Amino acid sequence: MSRSWYILNTYTGYEGKIERTIRSLLDKKEIDSSVVLDVRVPVEEVVEIKDGKKRTRNNKFLPGYLMLEMDLPELGWKETCSKLYRIQGVSGFVGNISRNNRPRPITNDEAKNLLMKSGAIKGEKQTRVKPSFSVGDIVKINDGPFASFTGTIKEIFLDKEKMSVEVQIFGRPTPVELNFLQAEKA
Repeated sequence: MSRSWYILNTYTGYEGKIERTIRSLLDKKEIDSSVVLDVRVPVEEVVEIKDGKKRTRNNKFLPGYLMLEMDLPELGWKETCSKLYRIQGVSGFVGNISRNNRPRPITNDEAKNLLMKSGAIKGEKQTRVKPSFSVGDIVKINDGPFASFTGTIKEIFLDKEKMSVEVQIFGRPTPVELNFLQAEKA
């Protein structure tokens, strides 16, 4: 037996309910707490800007999935897995073709990346900024050397969390690259 992380597939929107159900079964000792060690819904912190106000909320970055840390025994694994399968909303384990097969864990690197992204372990916890604007919107720049300028969004780079805004400087259109927090809708 060795501790590993497994991904449990659930109905989308039922992640929190299933997590509470598994925790309840652990508390009632219906599932062995030496086998199922931890249950997590993978969430990340997202910063949204609406009406010029910054709001932070938790966003599920793997909707429809739960992370389970288990120390699954070679013999008797079916008993634990069948109890998990009986929970309403559980579809199965990721990578498992049949419920008769032993679930396969994710790699340590995958687990580490998911846990770091959700902030469960220390590392480069990244807060993602969700843009509230789209290409063609007119924005007012509120930070940086071009503060108080207005311009039109020409491109949005979601992976970099930046955008290209065209502003008028000395009567000429000039592209300026800004991050999402440096501008607001005009």
